[in-house]
Amino acid sequence: MVSLIPLDPALHTDALQQVYALTPAYWEMYHLPGAPAGQAGRDLAAVQEEAGRTALGILLPNQPGDPSAGAQLIGLLDFRMHWPEQGTVYVGMVLVAEPFQRQGAASAAWALLEEWLADSADISLVRLTVEQFNTGALRFFQRVGFSLTGESRRTKSGQRLVRLLVMEKELGK
Repeated sequence: MVSLIPLDPALHTDALQQVYALTPAYWEMYHLPGAPAGQAGRDLAAVQEEAGRTALGILLPNQPGDPSAGAQLIGLLDFRMHWPEQGTVYVGMVLVAEPFQRQGAASAAWALLEEWLADSADISLVRLTVEQFNTGALRFFQRVGFSLTGESRRTKSGQRLVRLLVMEKELGK
């Protein structure tokens, strides 16, 4: 169904910006009218500047079963390897454009990434934070096996404080 590719700023900035444009509910959670202009470029540049950080695009074939028909970028997996310690990956974002949500794309993409992390990347623990108000993300991560750790922290988002809930999942070898 889906495949993953490393995102290259020279090739994928416009396509990622389009994914952002197709996720207005995400930006509304932060009281923004939509994706800020140039956000994809800033995000992909930031990925390149941080050691161990990777941005993978979630691709959906234009016509399943026909590789010559190409694929479209429908989402993003952003993570940092061996951070904050060896054997741990920290997930910064799993995002799927709204027209493709609730169709299994994020779960399929996560399954591909998780298998690679466990089998090939020497990762035993995945950690992430979810905004307390992002109930869709909380349900998604619980559905794919993450648990709340009981840890939380607050961070400033614009003029308000946001509580981030820490979740983790141990990967089997």
